[in-house]
Amino acid sequence: MSSYGELSASALAEMLDVTVQTLRADLRALDELRIVRRRHGGAMLAAASDNIDYQPRLAVSRDEKNRIAAAVAKMIPNGATVALGTGTTIEAVARALVGHEGLTVATNNIHVVLALRMAEHITILLAGGKVRLRDLDLIGAESSEFFGGLRFDHAVFSVGGVSETGDLLDFNLDEIRARQAISCCARERTLVIDHAKIGRLAPHCWGSIQGLDRIICGGPLAKSLKMAGRASGCELIEL
Repeated sequence: MSSYGELSASALAEMLDVTVQTLRADLRALDELRIVRRRHGGAMLAAASDNIDYQPRLAVSRDEKNRIAAAVAKMIPNGATVALGTGTTIEAVARALVGHEGLTVATNNIHVVLALRMAEHITILLAGGKVRLRDLDLIGAESSEFFGGLRFDHAVFSVGGVSETGDLLDFNLDEIRARQAISCCARERTLVIDHAKIGRLAPHCWGSIQGLDRIICGGPLAKSLKMAGRASGCELIEL
């Protein structure tokens, strides 16, 4: 579809040798996932600046995210201070931390707050800023300033994508500013990604794995990414 731009439903149905009725049902599902955009009876690929909505992202690599979360939970001791970013993998990390005691968790992610709401022995600090309703997170200057004033033990965050040479990629500039602030507010910085993030395109590059202490990935990392990580002393954990 990327070679043709926008195509009508009838043209797509003919190319794929399916009925228009079948195609429209599939396009509806792809539109909900923000993979395509339906327009005027046709469809085109979604722009690279569009991320998939939060609910569909929950279903992507769910088992991987749970394995990643368990690995992070083992890494963080009771009594630690932890900054948690946004995204579905981070929500899984928060659920895995519920049994810890004496943690102080700072976040701009309302999903994290909800995941930890039954954890009586964890203190939660929530950033201010504009609420992005689609993802239930807080972004903007207030969020960045909040993390800028912290000196925590651990920062755990994800990204929209990672290039095979180790560039950190994302979709939204306000989201990037918050992630930069989170990554700079702690002594140890951990990037958590499922394998679908490797090689995934996004319009903004804001950093490199060379500035990280470790990467925890739910699948195999690209050879070039491993080389970049090892050269910088970044610990690579493949689950």
